[in-house]
Amino acid sequence: MKRHGEQFLHQKDSGLHTTRPVEHEQKRKKMKGEKTSQKPAEKISDWLKVIEKTHMGHEDDPVVLERIKNYYHKEHVIKENDIPESYFENQKRLAREQGHGDIELTPEMKSQLTEVIVTDQETTLDNWVEYLSSPDSDSFPMWSKYWAFAGMLKLSSFDKEKKAFGKRDKGTVAPFPDLNREALAYVVDSINKKASKKDIPGEADNPDFQKLLQGANFGKLYSYAIESIIPTEESELTSTKGEWIKYDQNSNHMPLVESLQGQGTGWCTAGESTAQSQLQGGDFYIYYSYGKDDKKGKPTIPRAAIRMEQGKIAEIRGVAEQQNLDSYISPVVQEKLTEFEDGKEYEKKTEDMKKLTEIERKTEKGQKLTKGELVFLYEIDSPIKGFGYQTDPRIKELRDKRNSKEDAPIVFECTPRQIAWSKDEVNEDTKAYIGTLYTNMFKELSHLEHIYTEFLEGRIKKYEIKIGGKTAQQLEKELEEKGFKIHDYARSMMKNPDFVPAKKPEQADLVRLRVRDLGFESGAKTEQIYAKAEELGLELCPPEVGPHLRLELADQPDGEWFSVGMKQISDSDGHPSVFYLRRGGDGRWLHGYWTNPGHHWNPGHELVFRSRK
Repeated sequence: MKRHGEQFLHQKDSGLHTTRPVEHEQKRKKMKGEKTSQKPAEKISDWLKVIEKTHMGHEDDPVVLERIKNYYHKEHVIKENDIPESYFENQKRLAREQGHGDIELTPEMKSQLTEVIVTDQETTLDNWVEYLSSPDSDSFPMWSKYWAFAGMLKLSSFDKEKKAFGKRDKGTVAPFPDLNREALAYVVDSINKKASKKDIPGEADNPDFQKLLQGANFGKLYSYAIESIIPTEESELTSTKGEWIKYDQNSNHMPLVESLQGQGTGWCTAGESTAQSQLQGGDFYIYYSYGKDDKKGKPTIPRAAIRMEQGKIAEIRGVAEQQNLDSYISPVVQEKLTEFEDGKEYEKKTEDMKKLTEIERKTEKGQKLTKGELVFLYEIDSPIKGFGYQTDPRIKELRDKRNSKEDAPIVFECTPRQIAWSKDEVNEDTKAYIGTLYTNMFKELSHLEHIYTEFLEGRIKKYEIKIGGKTAQQLEKELEEKGFKIHDYARSMMKNPDFVPAKKPEQADLVRLRVRDLGFESGAKTEQIYAKAEELGLELCPPEVGPHLRLELADQPDGEWFSVGMKQISDSDGHPSVFYLRRGGDGRWLHGYWTNPGHHWNPGHELVFRSRK
C-alpha cells in the first residue's frame, strides 16, 4: 500500500516515527499480538489511526471534545509564568500614550491581563480543534490534518505588511491564527496533490506559489492563501438580485470550485477535495448575486449555500462572519427553503435572523426596542439560532450597546427598585436578583423566578422534581421505554452498589449554574466547586437525580449538556464519574463523566446541585 501522506510527513520530519506517541502505538500492538512494523511510513500510519479514532470517533459527544480541548490547552496555551515582563511593560507604555499617565500594574491587574491572554489563546485554538475534529473536514486525509495543525501551532500573529505569520514560542502572548476554512481547504488540497505527485492547476504559471509548495511550510502556504482571497465589498452585498445555481450530485466538482475560489466566502467547499466529497453526498445550491462588472445572466458573487445530503438539507451557509447569512440575503434563502421537504426545520433560524436584522436596523436608527425584542435579544426564552458555525457576532455587538439597568425592568416587568443588584438591596418587594451569589441565598430567595449572576448571561435555572420510590432497574427500564439512551458508563454506574435510590418519593429542589457563577472565572477543580456550592447553601445531589432529571427533561434543547454535582461513582472502567445529560443529533442521553477530585472544569461548564433542605 502506498502511503504518500505518511511518507511526506517522514520527509518533513525524519524523526517523527521515533517519537514517544508513535512508538507507544507499536508497543501496544505488540502486546495485543498485532502485526507491528519498523518502516517509518507504516508506523506513522498506525499512529494517525489512533488520532483519528480518538478525535473523530466521538463527534456527537461534547464531553469527549472538551477533554481533547483541555489536553491541547495544557500542551500549547501559554503558562502564567511564561508571560514575559516586557508584555506588562508594554501595557504601561500604551496606557501612557493613551493619556492615562504612569500607571502601576497591581497583581490583580496582571492577573486580569493574564486571563485575557489565556482565554484568547484557548478560544482560537479551540476553533481549529473543533473544525478538524468535525465532519466538515472529513474530506481531508488524516495526515494532512496533522500537518496543518502541527504547522499552525508554530504560528503567532499575522503581519499584514510582511504578509506572513510570526513564529510562536512558549512566551508568545498572541492568540493562535484565525481559522479561514477556504484558505485551509486550498492549502490542504495543494499539499495532498504534491504528496501524491499530481498536477496542481496554475502551479506552472505561478513561480512564487511553486516555490512555497516546494518548501511545504504550512505557515507560508496559509499566508499566501489568505492573501489570495478577496472578500466581497459591503456595497456589493446590499444588492440581492441574482439567481440560484444547482450543482447535481456526483457531477464534476470543478465548476463549483472555480466559482468559489478567491471570492472570500470562507467556505471549505472552495477546496477541490471538499467540493468533490460534498457533491458525492448530494446536490449543492448556491445563490449568486450580481457584481458591478457582471454581465446579465451571469452573476458571480456567492452569497448563500445549501448543501444536501441523502436528500435532506445538511447545512446552510452565508458569507457573513462565522459563515452566517448576511443581513440582506436572509429573505432570499427563506423563500428558497419552501422548496424543500425539510425546509420547515430551518424556519426558526430564518425567523431568528430576520428578527436580529430588524433589531440591528432599529438600533442603528436609535429606535426603542419592545419587550419582545429585548427578550429575544437576551435569549431568555430560547437561544438565537443562525446558520454559521458559531453564534452570530451581531448578538454580542447589539448587547454591548444596551444599558442593562434600563433593560432589566422591561424584561422582568417590574420597577427598577424591584431588582436587587447586590445582597444589600434585597427586600420584601424584590422580584429579581442580579449579582454575586452569597451564602444561603437560594433558601432566602427560593420564591424568586429570576436569579442571575449577570444580565443576562448568568441565568440560574431551577428545577423541582420528584426522586425516590423507584429502583435502579425500574429507572433504567423507564428511560428506555420513553426513548432515552443510556451510555454504557451510565448504565454501569446505575448498577454500582453506591447507586442507592430512596425508597420513598421526595421532592428535590435543584439549582443549575456555571462554574463561572461560583466565582471561578478561570475554571476550578472538582473539590473547589463542591466546597463553594456547599458554602452557598447547596449540597451534592443523590446519584438518582441523574436518571430522574433525564426523565423530567424530555424537551432538553438540542446541543445542550450539563453534569450532576454528586459524589462520584465508579463506572465500568473504574473511573470515578458523575452523570451528565445531553441532547444531540443522536438522541437524548444519560451519560457518565469522568471526574476525580483534581479534575479541572472549564468556567462555562454547568452543574446541578440540590438546595439544602
